[in-house]
Amino acid sequence: MKKLTIREARQSLTHLDRMLETEAEVVITRRGRVIARVHPAEPTRSMPSHGELRASMPRVRISSADLLREERDAR
Repeated sequence: MKKLTIREARQSLTHLDRMLETEAEVVITRRGRVIARVHPAEPTRSMPSHGELRASMPRVRISSADLLREERDAR
């Protein structure tokens, strides 16, 4: 959680999106009292692991280059 005064919030408004990427919440205060809490609109999703997907797939015995060559020669 990042705390900003109202003045700091106005000055860093252009960087608010980057702040929300690193912080889950930004709290804006005026004279020490909380006046706003800013959260990302949607929770950030992590990218799926392609390594796990590849590991779950069965191994192919013939290389794709050989399969393409055979298909091309068959035409």
